[in-house]
Amino acid sequence: MVMKVNLGTMELEILGMNFGCVLSALSDAKIPEKECLLPLVSKLLGYCIVAASTTVKLPQILKILKHGSVRGLSVASFELEVIGYTIALAYCIHKGLPFSAYGELAFLLIQAIILIAIIYYYSPPMGSKTWMKALVYCGLAPTVLAGKIDPGLFEILYASQHAIFFCARVPQIWKNFTNKSTGELSFLTCFMNFAGSLVRVFTSIQEKTPLSVLMGSAIGIATNGTILSQIVMYQKPVPKKEKKED
Repeated sequence: MVMKVNLGTMELEILGMNFGCVLSALSDAKIPEKECLLPLVSKLLGYCIVAASTTVKLPQILKILKHGSVRGLSVASFELEVIGYTIALAYCIHKGLPFSAYGELAFLLIQAIILIAIIYYYSPPMGSKTWMKALVYCGLAPTVLAGKIDPGLFEILYASQHAIFFCARVPQIWKNFTNKSTGELSFLTCFMNFAGSLVRVFTSIQEKTPLSVLMGSAIGIATNGTILSQIVMYQKPVPKKEKKED
């Protein structure tokens, strides 16, 4: 943990968060200035997103394991999601952004890889095409994450990841619509994805991240919000237990 303390100027900085101006204002019984409070709130929310991201896909994983089924889930959606997270994480590391601005991507990528492996396991027998996709990803992902590609290609890849994330949601949205059911989709996971995108828009503005990062969060709000509304819309009512007649 990085912590800096300067008693002379009343500065207290922990993990890039400056509590000094807030503490100074509160000690004088004053409301902290907006220029002091908003960056701190943004940092705190950013780290909250990172912390929450460590379990965001756990409800979906547990639901599949509990029912032993991937009914209603689009495999293509989850495959594209892994690619999107890989590119987004690599770009943020390459740009040297603060961890609070992108840290959740690392945890989401790990969980997304575990999730797609579980989906493959409960899906029909894997063909050679599926094995090839997995091998190609394992071969290219380390190179991309290490940033060992042409900078121009990096920018093109990152620009394309918004389309990748959008396309990752479309098959699932369409499958939900045609089936009039969301199958084994987890409401909690989808809700956390939506809430995370919503908060990330605010933190991206405060952290002055590139416009492309902000656009990714905006797309996340639209697509995750659509899936969330479908879960609510297509949810089957729980049948009421009939009262036994005496």
